[in-house]
Amino acid sequence: MSELDQADSMLAPHPLLALFRNAADGRFLPADGRVTVLPALLRGLECSVAFTGHAVIATALPAREVQSREPDGYGGSLAPDFLRYLAGQGGRIGTLDAVLVARGTSGLPRLPQRLDAEDHPRVRHARDLRTGVHVYGDERGLVTLADGLAGRRELSIELDQPGGGSNNSSGLGRSLLRDALTLVPAGEPVFAAVSPGNARSLRAFLAAGFVPLGSEVIIRPERTSAG
Repeated sequence: MSELDQADSMLAPHPLLALFRNAADGRFLPADGRVTVLPALLRGLECSVAFTGHAVIATALPAREVQSREPDGYGGSLAPDFLRYLAGQGGRIGTLDAVLVARGTSGLPRLPQRLDAEDHPRVRHARDLRTGVHVYGDERGLVTLADGLAGRRELSIELDQPGGGSNNSSGLGRSLLRDALTLVPAGEPVFAAVSPGNARSLRAFLAAGFVPLGSEVIIRPERTSAG
């Protein structure tokens, strides 16, 4: 663990983490169309998260200013113009992802740790957004397990064998995900962010037992964020 990761782990949890955990337990914010504004995340990141009928925005911008833009919990918090306002003219807006959750199954881990994949695009992407990244995998592909958005436990995969037809790839993805869940203590929630456009990956996550909670966009704004 790097010194920066250690410093992050010593800080109080971001309030968004409790909302993710509550949603994983089936306790959602009221579907009242409103928007909750929270402080910015660590490492200069911000986000807009949409649950059913209620949005949560983590930003360094003043809450009153954000609310004056009249976002709403029915999709307005993810509108392109509003996201550009959050990011600033030169900020980076991430992809729109579905937020999924499953439970760890523990048991005997079936995936060895991979120490040869530091330059893999999936691993570089994970380290850009997450802390405490660990990499596992076998001939099917890679799994990253890390502390992701607001400190939630987050999992991602990438197949090494994308060919062979959609049925074969989907089967590999499901089996890799099920083995990845053995790396997480039984019953502990583990989250994933999957682009809806990557339908094959989304089907694999759903078939492996993940369920949808909402959607999100991660933002790296042009201004200096708190934290």
